[in-house]
Amino acid sequence: METRPHHWFIFVLSEWIWLIALTSLLLGAAEAEVRCVPSCRSPPITASPREPSTLDFMSLDELQSDEIDGSADAPPDRANGRSANDTAADPRDESSSERSAGENDGEKLSKVSAPGDPRGVLATNASGADGESSVDDLERSDASEDEDSVGTSVSRRRGARSAETWTDFHREDTGDDGGDAAREEPEEFQLTHTTFALTGDTAHNQAMVHWSGQNSSVILMLTKYYDFNTGRVTESSLWRSTDYGSTYEKLNERVGLRTVLSYLYVSPNNKRKIMLLTDPEVENSLLISLDEGASYQKHSLAFDILSLLFHPEQEDWILAYSHDQKLYVSVEFGRRWQLVHDNVVSNRFYWSKLGLDKEQGMIHLEIIITEGRSQYITCKLQNCTEGNKGKPFPGFIIPNTLVVQDEYVFIQVPIGIQSVHYVSYKRNAFYPMKLPKYTVPKDLQIISTDDNQVVAAIQDWHQNDSYHLYMSESRGLFFTLMLESVVSSGGPEGNIMIDLYEVAGIKGVFLSNKIVENQVKTYITYNKGRDWRLLQAPTTDLQGNKVYCEQPHCSLHLHLHVSENPYTSGNIVSKDSAPGIIIASGVIGPELTSTNVSVFITSDAGNTWREVFQEEYSVFFLNQGGSLVAIRHTPLPIRHIWLSFDEGRNWDKYSFTSSLLYVDGVLGEPGEDTLIMTIFGHFSHRSEWQLVKVDFRSIFQHRCTSDDYTMWQVHDQGEACIMGMKRVFQKLKANARCVKARDQYVPQKSDSCPCTEADFECDYGFERHSDGSCIPSFWFNPSATSRDCITGDTFLNTTGYRKALSNNCTEGSALRYSPRRQKCPSQSPRGLQLFTSEGTPVAALEKNVTFLVFLEEGLSSTTSITVDFGDGTAISYVNISSIEDGVKHFYGRVGIYQVSATASNSLGSDKATLYLHVTCPLEQVQLSAPSVAVKNKPVNLTTTLRPSQTGTVTYYWWFDNRTEPVVTLNGAMTYTFSKVGSHTVTVQASLANTVHQDQMHIAVYDYFRSHVLAFSSNLDELNPGVSEWREDIGRVMKNSIVQVTGISEDQLLVAVLPGLPSTAELYLVPEKGSSGGAVEEKWANLDQLSQVLLSALNQDLVQFALKPGVQVNVYATRLSPAPLVDTSEMVHSSTAIIMLVSVVLMVLAIFVLYKFKRKIPGINTYTAEQPDKEQEVIPTVTSIAEPDPQGDKLTSLDHVDVHLDSKSRGYLPSHADIKLSDEAPHVF
Repeated sequence: METRPHHWFIFVLSEWIWLIALTSLLLGAAEAEVRCVPSCRSPPITASPREPSTLDFMSLDELQSDEIDGSADAPPDRANGRSANDTAADPRDESSSERSAGENDGEKLSKVSAPGDPRGVLATNASGADGESSVDDLERSDASEDEDSVGTSVSRRRGARSAETWTDFHREDTGDDGGDAAREEPEEFQLTHTTFALTGDTAHNQAMVHWSGQNSSVILMLTKYYDFNTGRVTESSLWRSTDYGSTYEKLNERVGLRTVLSYLYVSPNNKRKIMLLTDPEVENSLLISLDEGASYQKHSLAFDILSLLFHPEQEDWILAYSHDQKLYVSVEFGRRWQLVHDNVVSNRFYWSKLGLDKEQGMIHLEIIITEGRSQYITCKLQNCTEGNKGKPFPGFIIPNTLVVQDEYVFIQVPIGIQSVHYVSYKRNAFYPMKLPKYTVPKDLQIISTDDNQVVAAIQDWHQNDSYHLYMSESRGLFFTLMLESVVSSGGPEGNIMIDLYEVAGIKGVFLSNKIVENQVKTYITYNKGRDWRLLQAPTTDLQGNKVYCEQPHCSLHLHLHVSENPYTSGNIVSKDSAPGIIIASGVIGPELTSTNVSVFITSDAGNTWREVFQEEYSVFFLNQGGSLVAIRHTPLPIRHIWLSFDEGRNWDKYSFTSSLLYVDGVLGEPGEDTLIMTIFGHFSHRSEWQLVKVDFRSIFQHRCTSDDYTMWQVHDQGEACIMGMKRVFQKLKANARCVKARDQYVPQKSDSCPCTEADFECDYGFERHSDGSCIPSFWFNPSATSRDCITGDTFLNTTGYRKALSNNCTEGSALRYSPRRQKCPSQSPRGLQLFTSEGTPVAALEKNVTFLVFLEEGLSSTTSITVDFGDGTAISYVNISSIEDGVKHFYGRVGIYQVSATASNSLGSDKATLYLHVTCPLEQVQLSAPSVAVKNKPVNLTTTLRPSQTGTVTYYWWFDNRTEPVVTLNGAMTYTFSKVGSHTVTVQASLANTVHQDQMHIAVYDYFRSHVLAFSSNLDELNPGVSEWREDIGRVMKNSIVQVTGISEDQLLVAVLPGLPSTAELYLVPEKGSSGGAVEEKWANLDQLSQVLLSALNQDLVQFALKPGVQVNVYATRLSPAPLVDTSEMVHSSTAIIMLVSVVLMVLAIFVLYKFKRKIPGINTYTAEQPDKEQEVIPTVTSIAEPDPQGDKLTSLDHVDVHLDSKSRGYLPSHADIKLSDEAPHVF
């Protein structure tokens, strides 16, 4: 409903508005006057510019210690746009150019400042004026301070989300990045800053910046043009500053005008040592500097460097990984290189750690054995020979799974179709990691190994975008659940990012994003994952409006992605030197979103939060965390930065450049001090790089003293005992602008607390009940003894609880919850496991097989192990510790062996069995079958393997275009073709990971005639035994028969058989389209063709020239070399009957001659001495199928075994001399 107000109402309302405004101005002036005179405040900085006094800054350089910081250890990565680079995986992705010198300009940095709300300042001064408050007093005063500080913002309706709405002294204007006018006349302070232009580098789209180190004024900057089309660096420039970035010198002439630099490395142990890589497409070399980049020595390279790994202690020791998977080592900082090993997995090589490894100069690396197999080995630095290689794990591992981190080594081992994660603690034997039962991990990521404890993220079989967090005891063996359904995402290099953030400066405090009912919520823990709770949202927003947000339906949610780019701050940041301060981007509401993101800050380690920006900003720490610097995160150009000296309660605006600048990155001074920053960017997208040096030292008035500090105690919603201790830190008072000494952020007081139930987490196999107690999981047997009983005589019997390793509580209820050491009970062995080192029950012939045996429960001192290898040999060991490295055995024959391991003691035994397939590599399979078959009659299909003894082979048979194969374990089978035509038979032989295939075509007819042919012996001399040669001979012979006999080419099929002597089989098949007519007529037609063919063969008419001067004759033999059709309905053919009658008559003739040999003159009674008469060879036809007089059934000869006389016609070999191969013939 709309109402129209009267004119008098408008007049009265305007009078009230004027009165309220006047009252507000008077109250504001009073508040400002009160804030200006607190007795504990340092004098305000005057508006007029001045030079720093001798007292203030004569020894600011002395405040920087000689300690080397690692802030620039790693080289930066390439970026896609005009930006600074993060860590790069490929050093080729960069560029180079030769340009003229730069220029610099000095100007004053103006600042707009206004006083803030006095209430927060007064509360801060009251709580810590003397610096000697008790723990309880500190706790209360800190809480009141946070409550009072909420009122520092002016109540105002929230408008557009911009930088103008930060604190009570800002108001809207039309400035470039959000207005900078104040409610009252601003105090102006000036800082000297310099801007330097890298003239000539306009086209360069990538940069790498390195600040040499603490107490050093040297800055190196490498700018490059990276061509994304070619993937190469085509131009580069190297710049060097010796005055903290005020001016830069171009060094292209020193490194070579034609040299294209692609990457910059710095020794983490000595920042004065610099290494530059050139683009290998132009010149494959590296440049070495030992004086912070002042001079360089060039050394040629014989390989392309993909990545470098510096030794953590030895500054000259470097590992280099090449593009061809080779690992090199240098002990002279790159001057000379030596090959360590080839076939090394990328990023899976590690330096040894002194105190854990046997030698300092040792390397842990993962090498590729075959596809899908890797091996974990150790090598000596400069002597990685077979004799010096160590194999800490005897078997193969899954590729890309080796992780060497602190005291732990992690691998993943294939066992059957599953993979098992193993861990070695302090370089001892490997054991399977014990996760809660029924946890089936798809992926496992090692998050942390700090505090002698492993934190792992595991993606279970049903998870896709989340992981469960687990935490182990000291050995990394037994894991318990820490937090479920933690958000995960993919990283820029294909890595997995887990939303878990460890707060710096305070042990045990973590933040994590968890999926709850399809919503992402942020949780915090103060005791390393034992208890989690939602974050409390701020009570007011930036304008002072009350925020209505009640848990669990509403809370504060943060983005937890840490920046891997050294030139940006990321979504969340904290610092060891500023305990309790956390700055993060996030939202208030039911869940985490990416819209309407603000920046929040906490000064008490996450108990209370304040909104400080309503847009995204990059926030950096100054002065060891005593001050904060914020830069707007925007693609638009800016010229202001914001500073806070009271932990983000009030912000002052500074102009760091006179012109708008597209900011590409910020580089702070190495170390914790950070009093100088370099902001680098561009005035436009086509301009050169601009380097703006900002020196903050002049805003600090003196060195910090005890009067500048207050005490602050860590607490969790009022609970002072965190991780078993009360910890008190020193903090700078609000607006104390002094330079902190290096050791003034160390905790000043820490007292241990009595142990309570809150200091203990649930042990392995136990779950936390709703009442907080730990009860056994349904799958866990609490009576089972520990693994310690396998290697010792005592074990710690759990009470269901275990104290976090970093918890320092003492006495109290420790005895109630701590495990009790007990003597291992006499127990029969249980849980025996047996498998091969390769994880599969397959082994190669005549190679050592390593068997691994593990026992879950049993006393090692009284338990013996016997391993039976299944080939008649067995071996026994007195205890299980004797076979930690595995048991090796050699098999000399292929086969399937039943391998068993038996663990036994006086109380019982346990047995594990493994069926091992010992195989020989399969090289070839050959399919043998008749080239022509009869419809509806079974056909024999056989295979031949090479080598013949290979082990258990699985055969897959495909017929024609069928999609489902017939699977057999036998290499022979029969098959019946029901249709006339050409059919395809394919067979595959599978053994282990090897599969071989062969294929042939079979012509199927209703009937046919077959003849076996032989060749003159001169053909054997030129037979190479190649299938293509046999195909050519068959084609030539077929053409000769067609020319001599006139038989149609369509009715002839010829297959030359493998082996020696050379033979062939000829088939006479029905004429195409001859489906009608009587059966007798069809057979008569084939018989006529057979007589014509045999007549031509007997007259030596079938012949062909193999080559000039070599004529080959073709003859007919009596026999088919192999049965073509397997049938039980055999009927003697007429030819067979004639042969049988001839044999009977011959026997009778011999008998008559024997009886009457003395009556017949001229006959010698010793017939053995009489040479046999040469019998005449009469070619015959082998009938493959002919009609039955009583029906249409076809018959065939199953076996023919007639031996021809070896003294027959010289050109005809006997059947006994014909050696036939099983290789399939080709038919023409």
